This record gives sequence, C-alpha cells and structure tokens, in this order.
Amino acid sequence: MAEGFASIGKGIFLVASPSLRDPNFRQTVVLLCEHGPEGALGVVVNRPTAMLLSEVLPQVPVLEGQRHLLFSGGPVQPNHVLILYRLAAEPTNTHHVFDGVYLGSDMGALERVMTSPAGSETFRAYVGYSGWGPGQLENEMKTGAWMTIPADPAILFDQEPFRIWPDILRSLGGSYAAYAEMPIDPSLN
Repeated sequence: MAEGFASIGKGIFLVASPSLRDPNFRQTVVLLCEHGPEGALGVVVNRPTAMLLSEVLPQVPVLEGQRHLLFSGGPVQPNHVLILYRLAAEPTNTHHVFDGVYLGSDMGALERVMTSPAGSETFRAYVGYSGWGPGQLENEMKTGAWMTIPADPAILFDQEPFRIWPDILRSLGGSYAAYAEMPIDPSLN
C-alpha cells in the first residue's frame, strides 16, 4: 500500500480510482462504516440526489418544510434510509463509525439535531448503501479500484459534495492531482 494511504477498516474513505468505471462508484468517495469477515458496508458521501429527506420521511414532523437533500448511499437497498450523524454523544440505535460520527436511523437524534444542535452537530441522510461480500472489497483493492485515506468529519459534513472526490485526488498529489481536473461525470448529477 502506498505511503499515506490508510489500512482498510471502518472509519476510512474508499476513494474511487480514476480508472474505476462502474457507474455505481465512478468518481465516488465511500465512508466505510463496517468491515469484517462477513464483508463491508459503507455510504457514498458525494452523491446528493434531487430528493428531499422530508419527501422520503413525511411521517417525521420535524422535517416538514426542511430542505435537507437526500444522498445516494449506494446501490444496495435503495429504498432504505440511513443517517450519518456528527454528535457529541452516541445516540441509541446507532453504530459508532469514527470520531463522533455515527450511522443509524435514530429519529430522536435527528429531531434533537434539527431543533437544538450542540456545537457542530449535524447529519446527512442516505438512501441505500454500498456493500461487499466476504473478501470482495479486498479483491477490488488488489485490482487498484480503490485508494484509502483516513476519514474526516469536515469532508463528510462541511465540504461541497461535488468537490470531495477531486479535492481528495488533488491532496494525494503526484499523478492523482492531474485527475482532479477531470470533469464531473454528467451521469452522476
């Protein structure tokens, strides 16, 4: 593995190689939320959709009139909503990913973050997720489909989604920096 690249495990970003052509993952960055002998699970962090979270979860009163975009987390279970939280304390019904970032569907935490967030608390919502069976992600890594770097909450929650992939490539330097100037694949918008 190249120097500066993170080892594979939860709490890292999988950065799609410029040569990765799979339309599900072309020019994506995936936050790996779980990794083990049973496989891996993550969410694509840089693909906002045109849908609003309030349209998908109309039964949640606090979302009424809100303009929170839903992100496409991946091709698996595209009707399932997952929420990635940046919180000061772990809520119930969530899974700790890294550094105050949790994955789950705790509507109580969502309501609290929307009505009275503490400090930099926030969230992003995803439809679907990215999943790999046992050994599948490792095989993709061997073929050069993915690069890995430590995940950063600021990139997840504060950065413009369409800038995430090119900005990470630019930060890697060398031959990757040239790919940072690639136009965003129009099929991804």
